[in-house]
Amino acid sequence: MSEQDQASEINVGHLARLARLSLSDEQNALATADLNNIITMIDAMQAVDTDGVEPMASPIDATQRLREDEITERVNRDEFQATAPRTRDGYYLVPRVVE
Repeated sequence: MSEQDQASEINVGHLARLARLSLSDEQNALATADLNNIITMIDAMQAVDTDGVEPMASPIDATQRLREDEITERVNRDEFQATAPRTRDGYYLVPRVVE
């Protein structure tokens, strides 16, 4: 069976049910056509001979540019906790929810 035959056998209705989608007959036909076009494009791309072609870029050889880890903002904990209902030793006190 050729790949084109496989593309024509795509059961979009079944895929839509699995995805819990409700497609009209028109939407089903459009989705089938779109999937067939995608498969045709992939087949065309796979048919290109790439032997001996070096990749243009590879993320494996890249180095990460990192910035210095510097403190840019100082937090005044006492100022933030001044409006809290209850605190102790720098912690917010909240009601127990798990017994």
